[in-house]
Amino acid sequence: MQISMSVNGNEVTRDIEPRVLLVHFIREELGLTGTHWGCDTSNCGTCVVLMDGQPVKSCTVLAAMADGHEIRTVEGLASNGALDPVQQGFMEEHGLQCGFCTPGMMLTARALLDKNPHPDDGEIRQAISGQICRCTGYATIVRSVQWAANHPVSSAATGDAADPSEAEEVTA
Repeated sequence: MQISMSVNGNEVTRDIEPRVLLVHFIREELGLTGTHWGCDTSNCGTCVVLMDGQPVKSCTVLAAMADGHEIRTVEGLASNGALDPVQQGFMEEHGLQCGFCTPGMMLTARALLDKNPHPDDGEIRQAISGQICRCTGYATIVRSVQWAANHPVSSAATGDAADPSEAEEVTA
């Protein structure tokens, strides 16, 4: 069957087998290996991606179910050469150790901050409760998300400046 979706802002169309999972489609067909595959039972949350802005465990979603939807992976967080505040927060506050759960945690945090720009610690813990980190005590992850909440993305970094003269040119 043929499916089409937007992945990190790029339209993709592929012929797939109807039973392929979204996690396998993203990793194997698109080569976006930042989406991790952990438990295959939806318990760990390492495979979280955003589908239409909502966190989903891609090991429980068929790729066919994503047809016509917008998918965002960890590779799509940075914009115009600038890290997303969530990515920066994980660096600043040491929100990772081995890094296996990090992509899913970051995407869940981005969805939370998009919905609630100033969550308290309890709201952050609730948002990430469907994900398991085997390395940290979650305190650094919560601090990382708080850091991101206190350092929202600038309009120049997203390219969404209200006045075109406010946007900074980013060169590679």
